[in-house]
Amino acid sequence: MTGVPEPISDAGRAALERDLADLRTEREAVAATLRGGEEVGDRADQADELQRADILDRLDDRIILIEGRLREAAIAGAPSTETVGVGSTVTLRFADAAELTVRIGELAEELDPELVTDDSPLGQVLLGRRVGETVEYDAPGGRTSAEVLSIGDAGA
Repeated sequence: MTGVPEPISDAGRAALERDLADLRTEREAVAATLRGGEEVGDRADQADELQRADILDRLDDRIILIEGRLREAAIAGAPSTETVGVGSTVTLRFADAAELTVRIGELAEELDPELVTDDSPLGQVLLGRRVGETVEYDAPGGRTSAEVLSIGDAGA
């Protein structure tokens, strides 16, 4: 992240919203098991109560993080078509003349050959690039390069 509000793709937003809903459901279930100030029985009961409280704290932290990311994305608006960022669709021409269109995202929930995460080797070198620029990166088959042919909004 750059410290300024960054856009997010529609797929990324949907994934975060699903994650947030699941976390809230889990938090509700864990919170319902806490005794809330009542005297807890033996040491095993106390340890169990502390463990559930710790789980609740971790769930709260994750909920706050996701809510913040969703607010940030709402402020940022649509991804730029001038520079590559999270949420962009980018068409690339590789050194072997093959062309490929990929989406830049934050999350990879399933195997998607068109998704490049922003923290992958290719994703990292693409962020902030413009049409016409060439990037070099380490791919599984060795060092390679790709030229940015076009940039669009993945939600479009």
